[in-house]
Amino acid sequence: MALLLGFLLLLELCWDTSALGPLSSTKGSDGLEFELPATNYETKDSYQAGPISVLFQIVQVFLRVVQPHPFPEDILRKILQKKFDFSTDYDKIIYYEIGIIICAVLGLLFVILMPLVGFCFGLCRCCNKCGGEMHQRQKKNGAFLRKYFTVSLLVICIFISVGIIYGFVANHHLRTRIEKTRKLAESNLKDLRTLLIGTPAQINYVLSQYTSTKEKAFSDLDNIKSLLGGGIHDQLRPKVIPVLDDIKAMAESIKETREALLNVNNTLKELKMSTAQLNTSLSDVKRNLEQSLNDPMCSVPPVATTCNNIRMSLGQLDDNTNLGQLPSLDKQIDNINNVLQTDLSSLVQKGYKSFNDIPEMVQNQTTDIISDVKRTLNSLGSDIENMSEQIPIQDKLSDFIGYINDTETYIHRNLPTLEEYDSYRWLGGLIVCCLLTLIVVFYYLGLMCGTFGYDRHATPTRRGCVSNTGGIFLMVGVGISFLFCWILMTIVVLTFVIGGNMEKLVCEPYQNRKLFQILDTPYLLNENWKYYLSGMVLNKPDINLTFEQVYSDCKENKGIYSTLKLENTYNISEHLNIQEHSRNLSNDFKNMNVNIDNIVLLDAAGRKNLMDFSSSGVDTIDYNVYLAEMGKTPTKVNLLSFADDLDTKANNLPQGSLKQSLKNNAQNLKTIHHGQVMPLEQSMKYGKARSTINQSIKELQHKSSGLRVKVANILSSLDSAQDFLQTRISSVIVKESSKYGNMIIGYFEHYLQWVKISITEQIAACKPVATALDSAVDVFLCSYIIDPMNLFWFGIGKATIFLLPAIIFAVKLAKYYRRMDSEDVYDDSSVLGTWHFTL
Repeated sequence: MALLLGFLLLLELCWDTSALGPLSSTKGSDGLEFELPATNYETKDSYQAGPISVLFQIVQVFLRVVQPHPFPEDILRKILQKKFDFSTDYDKIIYYEIGIIICAVLGLLFVILMPLVGFCFGLCRCCNKCGGEMHQRQKKNGAFLRKYFTVSLLVICIFISVGIIYGFVANHHLRTRIEKTRKLAESNLKDLRTLLIGTPAQINYVLSQYTSTKEKAFSDLDNIKSLLGGGIHDQLRPKVIPVLDDIKAMAESIKETREALLNVNNTLKELKMSTAQLNTSLSDVKRNLEQSLNDPMCSVPPVATTCNNIRMSLGQLDDNTNLGQLPSLDKQIDNINNVLQTDLSSLVQKGYKSFNDIPEMVQNQTTDIISDVKRTLNSLGSDIENMSEQIPIQDKLSDFIGYINDTETYIHRNLPTLEEYDSYRWLGGLIVCCLLTLIVVFYYLGLMCGTFGYDRHATPTRRGCVSNTGGIFLMVGVGISFLFCWILMTIVVLTFVIGGNMEKLVCEPYQNRKLFQILDTPYLLNENWKYYLSGMVLNKPDINLTFEQVYSDCKENKGIYSTLKLENTYNISEHLNIQEHSRNLSNDFKNMNVNIDNIVLLDAAGRKNLMDFSSSGVDTIDYNVYLAEMGKTPTKVNLLSFADDLDTKANNLPQGSLKQSLKNNAQNLKTIHHGQVMPLEQSMKYGKARSTINQSIKELQHKSSGLRVKVANILSSLDSAQDFLQTRISSVIVKESSKYGNMIIGYFEHYLQWVKISITEQIAACKPVATALDSAVDVFLCSYIIDPMNLFWFGIGKATIFLLPAIIFAVKLAKYYRRMDSEDVYDDSSVLGTWHFTL
């Protein structure tokens, strides 16, 4: 019953503290992390006896053989219910205790009979009986018997020595464990004190973490411009930005088109002037040659043939290009200039600015809502701060700290008395072991002296002093054995009955938790309560709260709240009310009204500008004609070759005005070639001008290709994006606002959930309670006291029992070692086979 009360006291202690926990870590979103400070305890949750545990297990096996019956649950229940009647139920106790009873009866018989046997044996030997006569009859197998008795006694002495060693080890182990009791008690009390003292600080720590959560939420609320506004902006970006980029690119294309048109038009004007001058020069040369060919010499053969050939080749002295027929680009340039009067680039930048101002608009429109949310969060913080006062801990902590201090004072006051009594016990155990040691030493000395001093040639009356001393040692051991073996057996029987029953009725059922199962029997400890523990702790006896479950949960280091099912008296979920707080915050965010409906990506002037560009006519120009003309040579024939041929023909003519005129015209052609044709060719075919104009023409061709379709597509995308902003932006705002609100709410839901988990599962982890109970029962009572006590009676009992055969063999063997007063002598003169007795 004392064990039960102690366990209930520990549970009551935990119930009233309701807090203290191990390391608990919860990592939230966006870097929010909550972690309970770790609590370190001194007492180990397991005890190892060391190598001596093998001996303890041997004793436990012996007890299971002696007491094989299962734990008497029914008997214990009746005793706890005060319904046990010894007069009618004694047979159940006898049945359960039959093994111990038999061993105890045998021990008592040993205690009673051994003094009587010793007394009778002494009287018998005084009457020269029972081996008391100092005469040894010779036997043919005497040598064998002596050796047999010697070996047998030696083996028995070895067994006795092992038992004595068990006794010494157990006696010393018990003393050292008692010396460690103070440290064990202090460490457990310190752990329980840590459990109590650390509870308020840990609860306050959990509740104070709301500050970091609120700071994180306030930071995000102040940063609504980038979080919510940026989120809306990012959702709209894929639909809006490509359109603005296309319009911006088209604005640049308009400017580039004007530059290309101007370049082509100016270059064409220059080329037209150059080709006109070339055409005039060639016409002059051609006319001069025609006049020269009218010379009378051209009618005289063979000059006539040469003249005719020259006359026929004059058609090659013409301009090869039609640049003058190419239409002017002035109209298209004027159209583009009209288009550029509207600054499309600035209009696009206004669209960019209008779109990029969304985060700023969100921030400006949510100022009041953010203030409301902050007020709600501050109110929630006040509720959480008040929770520490609502948890019923502070007013009861001081009382239980007092209980612990009183317990510690009681232990410190009585432990010296326990240690003093244990010193007496240790001294008594030492005397018992030394007494057995003395007996076995006499036997060993007797065996040693008798064995080494024995002379097989000496007659019994002439045995040596050493051999005789060995026999005397053996008889001294026998005498001491008779004197004290009954006392030793009395000690063995008492410790066996106490230690064996404690092992089977307390230690073993505690380890396999049978004791807890019995205590959990409905209506056992209180006939009005189905579950005693729930009735005591929760005042609700119908709740299934058992000793075994509480002990198991505490062993697993679970929190007291869940272990004792305290939600039936103090529901933390109702006080936290996560759903209500989340609903309040959610309502605040639902009231958020962000209006973004005045975004204009491109106004009507910008649209008209794009339409004017598409109808400017740059796409109707036949750029291939321009490119073809630019690829032609300025003249139909190479003037330098023509001049050389003309000069050669002139050299074949006779001297005269015709020859000189032809030579002069050939020289003029060479001058035209070097002065006009070559620069023109450089400009049109090989030089920078042609490269520039060709590049400009191709650029214009590329930009104008499908211009109307491109502009139409841009306007269509623009209409689609503008329509999206007008019709779908509200859904985007709602989605992002909900996402943003859920993020803020998520911080507090995560924090409140952590608070709930911490209080219900992690704070006040009751492992020190289970450890304290284990220390009191399993360690102190069973491991420190019962196990070494059982080993003590096991070893001493073993040695004492083996004293009985040792006495028999020692008495028998002493006859072979001691010097006799008379002996049997064989007379050779007598009849063969006849022995004579000689005094």
